[in-house]
Amino acid sequence: MEHAFSDSEEDEDKNEKMSESSRSVESLLLADQSNSPTEEKMTADSSDTDLEIEDNERSFATTKGEELYLEACKLVGVVPVSYFIRNMEEPYMNLNHHGLGPKGAKAIAIALVSNTTIIHLELEDNWILAEGVMCLVQMLRENCYIQELNISNNHLDTEGAEAISRIFLDNISSLRAVQLSGNNFREETAQFFAEALLGNYRVKELDLSHNEFSEKGGEHLGQLLANNEILEFLNLSWNHLRLKGAVALGAGLRANGTLKILDLSWNGFGNEGAVALGEALKQNNTLVLLDISSNHINNEGAGKLAKGLEENGNLKILKNVIVNGSFLKLLDAVCQVHPELDVIYGDVQGFISKKPEQRPDPMKVIQNYLDEHKLRLWDFFRNMDKDGSMKIPVAEFRKAMMQQSRIPLDRAQIVELVHKLDQHRTGMVDYRGLVDTQKQMIRDQRWQQRREESRQKKEKHKSERVLQTFKNAMEMVTPRSSLVMSSGH
Repeated sequence: MEHAFSDSEEDEDKNEKMSESSRSVESLLLADQSNSPTEEKMTADSSDTDLEIEDNERSFATTKGEELYLEACKLVGVVPVSYFIRNMEEPYMNLNHHGLGPKGAKAIAIALVSNTTIIHLELEDNWILAEGVMCLVQMLRENCYIQELNISNNHLDTEGAEAISRIFLDNISSLRAVQLSGNNFREETAQFFAEALLGNYRVKELDLSHNEFSEKGGEHLGQLLANNEILEFLNLSWNHLRLKGAVALGAGLRANGTLKILDLSWNGFGNEGAVALGEALKQNNTLVLLDISSNHINNEGAGKLAKGLEENGNLKILKNVIVNGSFLKLLDAVCQVHPELDVIYGDVQGFISKKPEQRPDPMKVIQNYLDEHKLRLWDFFRNMDKDGSMKIPVAEFRKAMMQQSRIPLDRAQIVELVHKLDQHRTGMVDYRGLVDTQKQMIRDQRWQQRREESRQKKEKHKSERVLQTFKNAMEMVTPRSSLVMSSGH
């Protein structure tokens, strides 16, 4: 489903929210949580939620910024965070590891209701709990400027997951990227997210890693993948997603048409999950990066993955920590069909103790070819730079290098070369980077040459010292022998 909004509609929405911000501040201060299950757990005389500040409410309609924050801190009983005060007018706010607690989060939420400058808010590791996240959710219903939010490692548990899911479900906030890693979300919370994100058309990046969704939760998350039509980045690593959960995620990926980056590492997918992913890769035509590192996938599963890669023309990067010789052979065949594919792996099973094969520096191989044919580096680059922009997408560069036959480079050398040319993962290879790599190769060669010359010189001096020591010893022995012989006569 497509959802489009004109600038005028968004402006009207922002103006409407701004007009309601004063009422939201009052609501947060009163902590009206009548719809929350936590209300039943709080006593009638709780000073944390019933602040009894009716006389002060009238002034909050005009109070903003630092003044509002200081007043909120006074009312909830917390010490103001000076960093927050100093940076309230900056687009990026980093309050990670500040020990805010739920009350501190509430004061921050009150101050942010009317804030129009902060776009990215970091609140990781603050023990804000479900109570604190409910205040943040209430704030986000009115603040239409915050687009990126990190509330990882805050012990949100089931109640916090439910509160966050409601804001996804209602499509009210302007959030585009949300990090919820390490919040004790268990299998029952997966359904909240699956249902809430079914019709969400705002959140494009979601991090749910380091939780405990397990097998049953994986089944719900598979439905999320199958039905969501806006997510482009999803991190589900470290979630115990095994067996039926892994299979459901593979089936969901098969039907997904928007996701570009998916991290499923450290989940114990096993061969069942690998088979499902292999089938998904045959159908999916949007995924660009897939991380399946450390998932207990053996030869059978690796083979199924490779078969899926043969039919997938869009995946650019596959991350897998440990592979085997059979997989590498299949990978070589796949890369002949899809040379733009980059598979990142570590150890090779069965060859861990074997000394790695030494290959020539790929830049040196290219330089030798250029010297032999009396060509310049620019001549080499220009043949691939079709539009003359001095830049080539990594996928096109890898494809061109794989398909050419003049320069003797294998897949591993081409991968090494690409990593050198695009160290910051920009997705582009530019001519200046190629020149810099060439210069570095020359410097490395000279250093190696000087090192070798120094080693040979040391060896020569060592040999000369040994020889001299031997001569000296012989000279000391010879006079004694002569003396003995003279005495005998």
